[in-house]
Amino acid sequence: MGLLDSLLDHNRAFVEAREYEQFTTDKFPDKNLAVLACMDARLVELLPKAMGLKNGDAKLIKNAGALVTHQWGSVMRSLLIAVYELRAEEICVVAHHDCGMRAIDPARILANAQERGVSADTITTLRGAGIDLDSWLKGFDNVQDSVRHTVATIRSHPLMPKDIPVHGLVIHPATGKLDLIIDGNLPQA
Repeated sequence: MGLLDSLLDHNRAFVEAREYEQFTTDKFPDKNLAVLACMDARLVELLPKAMGLKNGDAKLIKNAGALVTHQWGSVMRSLLIAVYELRAEEICVVAHHDCGMRAIDPARILANAQERGVSADTITTLRGAGIDLDSWLKGFDNVQDSVRHTVATIRSHPLMPKDIPVHGLVIHPATGKLDLIIDGNLPQA
């Protein structure tokens, strides 16, 4: 049995047993919170527990590194929708120690892509089209600086209301300890 078959078998049993009933809520976050976090597998259950969040409390957006790399990308759009349509009144950016995006090597990723069948011509074509693959694939060197940059990018977005606090935190992926980097309730310099 493959992974997909296993997932679907579990889902059938989950639905038949009505296990979904314990998660019933609506689309509006009870704590009026949007969280941008890293997609690291260690944080799937740890992050909500460490933050005291249960199903229905927050809009949770995940990507590699908890980064906003483009002001007009899908992460920023999701945050704006959370604020304007889904009643989010605060945003938390939560990165983590020991992140795979720390000092990631774009050349290694592109070499792996070629090993998996992406042609060198495709990479050359993308570069020729003006896509800076090295910057796009680059991670960060310092997680605290990365959080500061992402918070600043969110706060400076021309469509983000100035009264929305944007907090920056770093979580330890083993203990769940949260380190405050930026308190969005305080005036920012």
